[in-house]
Amino acid sequence: MPVARVSHFLLIFLLCFVFTTALTPSAEAGPQEKVLMLEISEAVTPASDDIVAGAIEKAENENFEALIISLNTPGGGLDETQVIIRAIENTSLPVIGYVPESGKAWSAGTLILMGTDIAAMAPFTVIGSAQPVQMSAEGTKPVEDEKIINALVKFSVATASKHGRNETFAEEVITKNKNLDAQEALDANVIEYVAISIPDLLAQTDGQQVKGKNLQTENAEVEIYEPPLPLSFLGLISNPIISSLLLTIGLYGIIFGISSPGAGAEVLGIISIVLGLIGTGFNINIAAVFLILVGVGLLILEINSPGFGVLGLAGLISLIIGSLLLVPMGGENIYTPEFRRLLAFTIVAPTIVFGLFLVFAVYKVTEIRKKKPVIGEFIGETAQTIDPLAPGKTGYIRYKGEYWKASSKEEIETETEVEIIGKAREVLLVKRKV
Repeated sequence: MPVARVSHFLLIFLLCFVFTTALTPSAEAGPQEKVLMLEISEAVTPASDDIVAGAIEKAENENFEALIISLNTPGGGLDETQVIIRAIENTSLPVIGYVPESGKAWSAGTLILMGTDIAAMAPFTVIGSAQPVQMSAEGTKPVEDEKIINALVKFSVATASKHGRNETFAEEVITKNKNLDAQEALDANVIEYVAISIPDLLAQTDGQQVKGKNLQTENAEVEIYEPPLPLSFLGLISNPIISSLLLTIGLYGIIFGISSPGAGAEVLGIISIVLGLIGTGFNINIAAVFLILVGVGLLILEINSPGFGVLGLAGLISLIIGSLLLVPMGGENIYTPEFRRLLAFTIVAPTIVFGLFLVFAVYKVTEIRKKKPVIGEFIGETAQTIDPLAPGKTGYIRYKGEYWKASSKEEIETETEVEIIGKAREVLLVKRKV
């Protein structure tokens, strides 16, 4: 083979080798780093600390580079907030707090943000207003007990100091409900970064020393943490609005179940109450339940007595007051006023609707009682069964749009036309229509 041809062959081989090597990823580069992100986009509830603990455990076990907690919350329970901050402090995993675009980390969210290893906010987001409040039937009012305030201030200041952040803000966010936007928080040394997005945040934090670890976050793969089904369900029913609605629906379900046996409403009511109690952490005012039960009893007495008077009015008032007291109480919470108003509305609105329904029901019962009975009015008329009938077993039939209790000497299925053949007190006697 001529020398020139051999030289050309070697040159082409060398170029191919260099080109292939340049396109092949280096083994030294290693796998792409991963970052786990947990989104807290609702109130901080009794389930939130378990969800945070689950995210930390997953990130530790699967060697994630860091955990990002995205905070867009109106606030929440003080106990849960402190548990979350302790979990962040006790893990060797770097935890980054971030308020996303168009978000807010008010109240409890601010304290959690200050408790993270690295704190960041998107432009034009807001933090602050962390004075605890007490919710009651009279509304919401700030907690002014010096014992509680001083303890919370000490906790907040210690948290800020541990991370080298502004201790004055940590105090005034509680005592003066101070608020800061992203740039103000950065200038005041409350946060470390202002980032327009998660990739921007990861690029800025790359190379930072956190808990003895050199972060490698730039271009890291971001995985969204999805809590296990039990935790997701607990998170749903722990939302103060959902848990309060469950309690309200449960109580009214029991009421309907007592007044209309066999419909299954009482079973649904009991289940709803149990779920509601779990959601609130059994933090419920017993007086509220007592008032609601008294109100229900008074309204039932009114239905079974002529007219609509003092008993009915007292029952309705008792129901409304008891429902107001169902707003979670007994612990210090740091929710925003807007969220507290929404929570109160979800309690009062169903009560008013239910109360109006009972007023209408009492009115209809009263109107029926005013009608003079006509002997033989029903005999020979046609009705339709609602429940199955059998000897010794009563059920309901529909006659001219009204529901009547009925009995039969033969078995009759539901949705069957029957003929009325008699009446014994309040029970109609029927047979299958031929």
